[in-house]
Amino acid sequence: MAPILEVVLPIFAIIFAGYVVGRRGLLGDASSEALNGFVYYVALPVLLFYAMARVKPETIFDLPFLAAYLGGSVIAFILAFAVSRLIFRHGQAEGALFGMSAVFGNTGYMGIPLALIAFGEQGQVLSVIATATQGLIWVPVVLILIEGSMQGGGGTATRIAKIARGVALNPMIAAPAVGIAWSFSGVALPTPVANFCSVLGAAAGPCALFSLGLFLVGKPVSEGIVEVAGMVVFKLLVYPLVVAVIAFGLIDMPAQPAAIAVLLAALPAGANCFVLAQNYGTFVQRSSSAILFSTAAAVATISVLFVTPYLKVP
Repeated sequence: MAPILEVVLPIFAIIFAGYVVGRRGLLGDASSEALNGFVYYVALPVLLFYAMARVKPETIFDLPFLAAYLGGSVIAFILAFAVSRLIFRHGQAEGALFGMSAVFGNTGYMGIPLALIAFGEQGQVLSVIATATQGLIWVPVVLILIEGSMQGGGGTATRIAKIARGVALNPMIAAPAVGIAWSFSGVALPTPVANFCSVLGAAAGPCALFSLGLFLVGKPVSEGIVEVAGMVVFKLLVYPLVVAVIAFGLIDMPAQPAAIAVLLAALPAGANCFVLAQNYGTFVQRSSSAILFSTAAAVATISVLFVTPYLKVP
């Protein structure tokens, strides 16, 4: 019970505080966009860079962790995409967004502070790795599937350039990539730079959680509740179960990285799912509903996860 009270509830309490403040309009209509912009473009990229720049290169490329976390996401995405196309009869673009909502977790806004509190610096580092790698893989894959289902748009070369530019300019990918490059240089961060990153990066966790609460206010609830339920089940149950089988059964992983991989897989759907859906004007309500309901349900599922013998908080 202690991990729930000490780790899980404070995280969701900050999200709920943001939701209440947003619901009551205490910070004004533009507060969500402004705070989210600060987190997305300033505080969180600084934290991602700082976390990667200070660790050894061999720690960054934790192959067993990546095999469990990303390998599990590939399996879960294929299953979800097949369910979307064969059972719900979605088109390719809708199937891609269904699959993304089933595996693309809120590792940046929720995973980093949660894993840091629960597992310390190793939890933070692996959360940053998960944030960067899932963005590097799933954003291009989903964009390719969506663009491939569309007619026109300037041809294949234009679409590839658009996708490459979007990935390269994504601060959730670019910031840790620069940090990794710095790590490989073997040069220590200058003290003023390290202090700047430490102070500003510390704002990322609480601001991200509060911003997430603001973001959830007023999001449309879909009529396609069965599809939404399917995405939530895949995100909170199927995906972490696949990762657990890989981490604890197929790969000889140390207990703590395996637990972190499962925890990150069990996070609710990330906001990028809604952003892409809104950008292309398809699957918007279902994507937003998947984020809303998976975040609410994660209070229970993550609490249960923390009392299992596999997820031991040090």
